[in-house]
Amino acid sequence: MQTFTALLEKFGLKGEKTGWTYFVVPPDVSDVLCPGQKTSFRVKGQLDQLTIKAVALLPMGDGTFIIPINADMRRNLRKEAGSTLRVQLAFDDNPQLESADFLLCLEDEPQALAFFNTLPKGHQNYFSKWIESAKTSETKAKRIAQAVHGLSMRFGYGEMIRYYKSLNH
Repeated sequence: MQTFTALLEKFGLKGEKTGWTYFVVPPDVSDVLCPGQKTSFRVKGQLDQLTIKAVALLPMGDGTFIIPINADMRRNLRKEAGSTLRVQLAFDDNPQLESADFLLCLEDEPQALAFFNTLPKGHQNYFSKWIESAKTSETKAKRIAQAVHGLSMRFGYGEMIRYYKSLNH
């Protein structure tokens, strides 16, 4: 388990990452977690007292990685940009679970399934993780419908989320 202190930061205008809260994983830590890795990989561990698993380290293109901290994580941590975290990380080699219900529904929409299959495995996992994190069966069904419709419009996960948010405003 690699342990370090990290500063929560927030991107200004930075393409698809605009407004993201994140922290940088020092290169010496990422090299120990997954030696020689240049692409995204998953970790597990603790952020302060928050247990995490299957969280992606995202490459920034300059040899460093970041971990985005979503709104749920920030609420649980009770922290925002400018705060520090005690971070403990280990490589997470547990396979990502796919949403069986989602994959079954995708089979009924060949165009959506074809586009889904062109996405990198990590991007496919975003959909399953989002769907499976639903707290009620109604929310899960709504998310499956949104995901299938978004994929039929050739939207990746982020594009789909932004599309549905824009409809609610």
